[in-house]
Amino acid sequence: MNAMNTENAVTVRNVYKNYKDVEALRDLSIDFPKGQLTSLLGPSGCGKTTLLKIIGGLIPATSGEVLVNGKPITGPGPDRAFVFQDFALLPWASAIRNVAFGLELKGVAKSEREAVAEKYIAAVGLKGFENSYPHELSGGMRQRVGLARALSVNADVLLMDEPFSAVDEQTRRKFQEDLLGLVQNENKTFLFVTHSIEEAVYVSNQVAILLPRPSRVSEIIRPHSFRDKDVDSIRRDPEYLDLVDRIWTSLRSYVE
Repeated sequence: MNAMNTENAVTVRNVYKNYKDVEALRDLSIDFPKGQLTSLLGPSGCGKTTLLKIIGGLIPATSGEVLVNGKPITGPGPDRAFVFQDFALLPWASAIRNVAFGLELKGVAKSEREAVAEKYIAAVGLKGFENSYPHELSGGMRQRVGLARALSVNADVLLMDEPFSAVDEQTRRKFQEDLLGLVQNENKTFLFVTHSIEEAVYVSNQVAILLPRPSRVSEIIRPHSFRDKDVDSIRRDPEYLDLVDRIWTSLRSYVE
């Protein structure tokens, strides 16, 4: 994993979010260190996706401040890219065109955007499927296309909303291993929403535990000693097992 970097890619300060009479977020503050993966973990309905959408500029905060690379956000921008739970691929476009679509919107020349798309298709393990259409790909492969598309636009921050929840357990574990490699090799910051305690501890440089609505950050946990071990050893590491148990003990009282 990357060495600890105290510079923050995203800073959230005193953010509130109200939906009419519902208070979703209350005075929420958190820093997301540059070049690292932070998981947002908490019970269903605690505001994880709401926070991600605010950072992505898809919805406004009621009050508070969100900075990306030190600058206040005013809406979506090229410095952030989403990886959605439901793939969100263009059904009429091949894998390579889906991956290159963001670059196409930016007006990048076809040869250049296809070269970039081919690079990231290979990086997510889909080399040879460049000309396949979404209906010809498995769910796991479609999610890889979505991840490659987010990487291809070269955004500083990748916002991942439960990206592995729609695939089987074997595929999910392979995705987690691949994600560890991407965090190590790509100079990007990953914000990762998950319901899985084991997944959060396994892939994260830091885990932010959110309280039930109105959501606040209860605790920040930073796994350390097992981060540099090979992927097959992490889940057997005593610190990993202790952290999973500790987080479950913290959250179980909020599970209905």
